[in-house]
Amino acid sequence: MRKNSIKNIRINEEVMRELSNIIRGEIKDPRIHPMTSVVAVEVAPDLKTAKAYISVLGNEKAQQDTIAGLRSAEGFIRRALAKSINLRNTPQITFVLDQSIEYGIAMSKKIDEVTRHDRGENIEEEE
Repeated sequence: MRKNSIKNIRINEEVMRELSNIIRGEIKDPRIHPMTSVVAVEVAPDLKTAKAYISVLGNEKAQQDTIAGLRSAEGFIRRALAKSINLRNTPQITFVLDQSIEYGIAMSKKIDEVTRHDRGENIEEEE
């Protein structure tokens, strides 16, 4: 199976959906922040490994604690994934912290700040 084949894309989406359900509903670790989301999943073509990109809305300590909690629950998550998805091999999951949402929010705030600042200068120039 090739990396960008339709089958691989479908498997990525299914693993991502099930992984988010497991993280949201089944894991009881207090280190995992409630505002945790699975942004993307990349399953290798041989179905042996997968990278899960995790976004945590919170400070840096909350992000690090969440990743540590997920890494300690890897075995449980893999077993739950094996029960819910019928694949020949259940992939070994590697959790990667994804800060793209946080980066987007920061850039949006900066753009809003600049536009407000520009509007303030334009109003003063017209008067």
